[in-house]
Amino acid sequence: MTHPSEPRPAAPASTRWQRTVYFLIQDLGIAFALLLITLVFALSAPYFATSGNFLKIFVQIAINTVLAAGMTFVILIGGIDLSVGSVLALSTVVGALIMTNPALPVGLAIPLATLACMGVGALCGFINGYVAERWKVPSFIVTLGMLNIASGAARVISKNSTITGLPKSFTDFGTLIIGGVIPTIFLIAIGIIFIGWIILRFTVFGRFIVAIGTNEEAVRLSGHNPRTYKIAAFMLSGLMAGVGGMVYLLRLNVGSPIAGSGYELNAIAAVIIGGTSLSGGKGSIIGTLIGACILQVLNTGLQLLGVGDNFKPIVIGMVVVFAVIIDTYRERYLRTLELR
Repeated sequence: MTHPSEPRPAAPASTRWQRTVYFLIQDLGIAFALLLITLVFALSAPYFATSGNFLKIFVQIAINTVLAAGMTFVILIGGIDLSVGSVLALSTVVGALIMTNPALPVGLAIPLATLACMGVGALCGFINGYVAERWKVPSFIVTLGMLNIASGAARVISKNSTITGLPKSFTDFGTLIIGGVIPTIFLIAIGIIFIGWIILRFTVFGRFIVAIGTNEEAVRLSGHNPRTYKIAAFMLSGLMAGVGGMVYLLRLNVGSPIAGSGYELNAIAAVIIGGTSLSGGKGSIIGTLIGACILQVLNTGLQLLGVGDNFKPIVIGMVVVFAVIIDTYRERYLRTLELR
């Protein structure tokens, strides 16, 4: 037995090798995939490796990154949220109506609209989480219902019309390019990813989110109520849908009841491609960011190669299925390393 004051023996070379392989598979594999895909398109697609094209990618990736950040928390607990696209649409309508209200000064309308978008999103997320936990309804069903509710509410509130005429100071901020390369809406998305990383990495809440996806019963036996954390995860997803609504307004300058159509599928795809397990308990929000980048790089690269809009979803769908297959085999291999 080694005395506490004595230096601990070095880990065997085989153990160090296994830990290295674990790190490479778990954390660096998805980044390498993004680098490889980017390199392939840079060499094959005309105008891909240009500053203008990368600026376009940064702009287009922002909304999906924000939605996928919230979706990561839900999938980590083993749930799913199909309502984020419709909640985003409802948020854009509410925010646009407030900002175009002639009775409100611009200096007050913009912050009120921001708070309203976030509040609408968080409320929808809370309802999703509460119903799913209170009556033990699968989150797939609950959020599918919220998808239709939020979509219908957006159409009713907007009278099924697009809302234009947002304040110029607001739209100017949305089109601002910092340093000629980085759009402000992309910086918002990166800020959301950073906050999410801090939460998952350094807070008790983040640790319990991961623990619930791994072993919910163990969390319960430790004296904590998983229901609270699961509802909070859905609230975060809804809140990010509200923030995504504001980013949508900044980018397109309109509030639309049909905004966000299909966005929930892109967000789920980004999380899955980023390495988060659909069964919960494993994943990272940095991986989600990389997954969103892969989706947008694929979409832009295929477009520059002349692949039609009808074929692009086929390719991206195949990538998502391939990512799930890779995740399955990766989990098996990592499990064997953990058992050694």
